[in-house]
Amino acid sequence: MKLVAGLGNPGKKYEATRHNIGFEVVQSLAREFASSTGRLKFEGHLQECLVGTEKLLLLMPQTFMNLSGRSIQQTMDFYKISTDDLLVVCDDFHLPLGTLRLRPAGSDGGQKGLADTIRQLKTDQIARLRLGIGPVPEEWNPADFVLGKFTSQECKEVRNQVTRAHQAVQTWAEQGITLAMSQFNGGPPEAG
Repeated sequence: MKLVAGLGNPGKKYEATRHNIGFEVVQSLAREFASSTGRLKFEGHLQECLVGTEKLLLLMPQTFMNLSGRSIQQTMDFYKISTDDLLVVCDDFHLPLGTLRLRPAGSDGGQKGLADTIRQLKTDQIARLRLGIGPVPEEWNPADFVLGKFTSQECKEVRNQVTRAHQAVQTWAEQGITLAMSQFNGGPPEAG
């Protein structure tokens, strides 16, 4: 069993904001693979699904971004999931919109939900899939930027990015992080 935790903020106010792109990836996976609507458990929205022969738990922590690790830790403890079987999906305003960056470990890169997860689990050996939402315009405060909504011009790019992230998670679950990194890291494939 593996756990995919998509990070974001709960509630209508935060729907479709840049910070919630991790939720969007988990919701995309749930639409394709989950047979039920899930339930609130471990301070998060939790769904079970089957991807190929791999059982996946899809988690959207409802603790707000900066406390995401608490929900992830509770879920991992209950299901006895090791950090080797965890993938955190989150936004990254340091990466250009459309870019995916999958890594097996590393720093939080300033992403508060990932930072809390590393703190809660007491290790940075956590696979993460970052979705670029940047760059932050010079006149914007990064905190305001991540809580803003994508522009109408950005929405098509975001849909494509979420689709690619969905495919990257599926590859990670079935075939491992090395193959997923080689297939999906970087910007969108060139058209034509």
